[in-house]
Amino acid sequence: MATTTAQSGSVLERFPAGGPRGSWPAEEYAATQRAQGTNAQVVMDLRSDQFLVVTGTIPE
Repeated sequence: MATTTAQSGSVLERFPAGGPRGSWPAEEYAATQRAQGTNAQVVMDLRSDQFLVVTGTIPE
């Protein structure tokens, strides 16, 4: 589910930070989105301890 923020950014997906060692599901999801033409990147949300796959500008 995409969430729109006040500054034209969207969170495409959320992934818990405590995944198995060597597992990068957020990076893999972002790569899939980029392959489909979406400018996706991974950022860390320290408050929720999650990796977010985002597009656009996300406020801090």
